[in-house]
Amino acid sequence: MTLLAINWGNAGMQIFYLVLSLSILVILHEFGHYITARWFKCRVEKFYLFFNPWFSLVKKKIGETEYGIGWLPLGGYVKIAGMIDESMDKEAMKLPPKDYEFRSKPAWQRLIIMLGGIIVNVLLAFVIYSMVLFIWGETKTINSSVAGIWCVDPIMTDSVGLKNGDKVLAVDGKKIEYFEDITKAVLFNGGSTIEVNRNGVDTTIKIPVRILGQLVDRKHSKSALLMPRVPAIVGEFNKEDSSNAKKAGLQHWDKIVKVDSVSMQFMDQIPTYLNNKRNQAVILTVERNKQLINLPAVVNADGRLGIPPLTQMQYDSLKAFKLHIYKPGFFESIPAGFNAAIASLTDYVYQFKLMFNPKTEAYKSLGGFKSIGSVFPTTWGDWEAFWRITGFLSIALAFMNLLPIPALDGGHVVFTLVEMITRRKPSEKFLEYAQIVGMILLFGLMIYANGNDWFGWGRGH
Repeated sequence: MTLLAINWGNAGMQIFYLVLSLSILVILHEFGHYITARWFKCRVEKFYLFFNPWFSLVKKKIGETEYGIGWLPLGGYVKIAGMIDESMDKEAMKLPPKDYEFRSKPAWQRLIIMLGGIIVNVLLAFVIYSMVLFIWGETKTINSSVAGIWCVDPIMTDSVGLKNGDKVLAVDGKKIEYFEDITKAVLFNGGSTIEVNRNGVDTTIKIPVRILGQLVDRKHSKSALLMPRVPAIVGEFNKEDSSNAKKAGLQHWDKIVKVDSVSMQFMDQIPTYLNNKRNQAVILTVERNKQLINLPAVVNADGRLGIPPLTQMQYDSLKAFKLHIYKPGFFESIPAGFNAAIASLTDYVYQFKLMFNPKTEAYKSLGGFKSIGSVFPTTWGDWEAFWRITGFLSIALAFMNLLPIPALDGGHVVFTLVEMITRRKPSEKFLEYAQIVGMILLFGLMIYANGNDWFGWGRGH
């Protein structure tokens, strides 16, 4: 049986992608520490994917290094001789320093070893973004060509104040060139304004700062906040589709002109009407081959029929909007990938700032493995989405590890820089206590984030 024949299910597929992505990132991050340590003649005692308290799933010693896979999937580590790290090997630190130990090396060498993992993650992101652009390219929707917005999530109408059909012109005074940039511009400009054209009149909407936390929370889900307003034309059904729309007899390219006696022009008008018809029968009037056909359909308990949309290219062919397709050559994709990685880092730093701004309440949306896993594809073979997410996570991992927190690479970097400036090395007892404090902080943050995922500790539900 091949992997292609396995029906993983949505959650199972996301778990697979999450574990694969984190495994790649962790192995290469730790390899950055490993290769620089070996470069400076440090002995590497262990190289592990995942942590292995009490026992290992797999281990094999090759030369001086034990390679293995642990059972606790919270990261990974390399144990470098003579270094105070998560292994907390206090006994070894009581012995006199040896030439092959980390603590015996000059400060500049120790600094490079600690930065090794971060550097590899940054380089990996550059490579991933470059290859994604080279292989799949990038498709964006030209904002000026869109008929208006479709507020998929109610928060965009109820809390932000947008309406279906609004044409977004600018966010915080900056013109929006591509539709996909609207949500990002709103999220990363706390308390900003949105300029829209509503029924031919330009209007400015002020976004409440406290709403940003809820928007970040919604961004963790697979559903979009906004979509372009599109004509009410039925897309193609999957073979496994068991939706009420398919059962009603709707077909690809059917144009829905009425639901009951209410005229429909755009797709967003349909769910608005159906929301008040839950568990009820409705009559769909569709145009098929220039003829009008009436089809009875049953609305489900969520107020939906399950009507699939057309593809982006099909909407483009119908002139519902215009697409900008960018597919660079190999050499052009290298600087383009670099710029894409820098843009992702910038976005992540902005989101990080939002998370720790009490006014936005974005800390309530802090999530763990469940939130991360939820952004991965639910079907086998969507490698473009997988690599785009992995590239972003690589940038995020590099940034997080650079934070000046003991137990993270950034904490060791700060202590080493202080030593280089003051010419005084921190005592091993101080480093030991700092490592303990850092680990407590990290585990506390991890417990809170994953508790938010499963129990909604900070979200009030």
